[in-house]
Amino acid sequence: MQVQFIGLGYIGLPTAAVVAQKGIHVHGVDVNPKVAETINQGKIHIIEPGLEEVVKEGVEKGLFKASTTPVEADVHLVVVPTPFKGNHEPDISFVESATMAVLPFLKEGDTYIIESTSPVGTTEKMADLIFQKRPELKDKIHIAYCPERVLPGNVLYELVHNDRVIGGINKNSTEKAKEFYRTFVQGELHSTNARTAEMCKLTENSSRDAQIAFANELSFICDKAGINVWELIELANKHPRVSILQPGAGVGGHCIAVDPYFIVSDYPRESRLINTAREINNYKAFWCAEKTKTAMLEFELKNGRKPTTAIMGLAFKPNIDDLRESPAKYIAQKVMQSEQNNFLVVEPNIEEHSVFKLTNYREAYEKADIIAFLVAHNEFKTLEYNNDKIILDFAGVFKR
Repeated sequence: MQVQFIGLGYIGLPTAAVVAQKGIHVHGVDVNPKVAETINQGKIHIIEPGLEEVVKEGVEKGLFKASTTPVEADVHLVVVPTPFKGNHEPDISFVESATMAVLPFLKEGDTYIIESTSPVGTTEKMADLIFQKRPELKDKIHIAYCPERVLPGNVLYELVHNDRVIGGINKNSTEKAKEFYRTFVQGELHSTNARTAEMCKLTENSSRDAQIAFANELSFICDKAGINVWELIELANKHPRVSILQPGAGVGGHCIAVDPYFIVSDYPRESRLINTAREINNYKAFWCAEKTKTAMLEFELKNGRKPTTAIMGLAFKPNIDDLRESPAKYIAQKVMQSEQNNFLVVEPNIEEHSVFKLTNYREAYEKADIIAFLVAHNEFKTLEYNNDKIILDFAGVFKR
């Protein structure tokens, strides 16, 4: 069996490497020539624990290679981004481009699977596109949708051990897709149809978003009431049927901050709670930026000089290098709009950034007057609380 992955990013590359680890020949496709070149050297262009070793093993064994163009294969997986256009409307043009790229290489008996997060109905649209361009393949290839559900930083384990939801455009497509996933997934494979599988992915992340929104709303209330929100949540969670999540500087990443809009865009009247959760979590980042700017102004008025402010973290969650849809990055940009001086920006998981000059976290903590913790990276938790600093702990590093 030859398997082809269109898209070698945070999901496509680890999945391709895990499949190759099972002795299956894998061809990876990415529009960026540097990505393909890096992978063919047995190296990786993203940070994920253990991934480089698995990629290197696959390349050295001749089971995994990458290029910028598709080839013939038996299973084709589309794992490309689905960004926004307009007012948070999902853009499936990357999925469509990937489908068009692989279209000439499809043959009778092939399996085509979309893993990209997609609005409901996308798999059916791509099936229509395929059969419109290649009518001879009608009812002769298998088309399905199977969303990823992995946690950055633990991707290799979760790709293998998590359950998967698999929905085809018909029962034969579902079963054929399940045959492929059985080659490397130890978790349960749950059958459904394509539309339900698409909605399942969106539902999972919308649920998380709504739960985080509740925690973030509590943080607003507690700030006004003079209550430690971290202690409050810990105590409330002592109830056997209460499990409140932790507040933060907002919600980011390629899933939770994005997927709810796919539902809201198509079903605006029916998704009022989902939409409100998005508004709350977006507002939290604005609120953190305003809190930081207020602390800077108060320091200047009190001390007669501008403070040095440390922005601690840029990633969208702890202990990763991924800055996609990061509220921390938004906050940093917001507080630095008026001036570029007197700021120390910290992100221990990346070596450099095209916009921000990065500083070592210990150096920044020592030099700054105001410390704004935006991400609870493990490195930050090794620091000792300093009462001489103005500490804005939006991420729960010290939980004071």
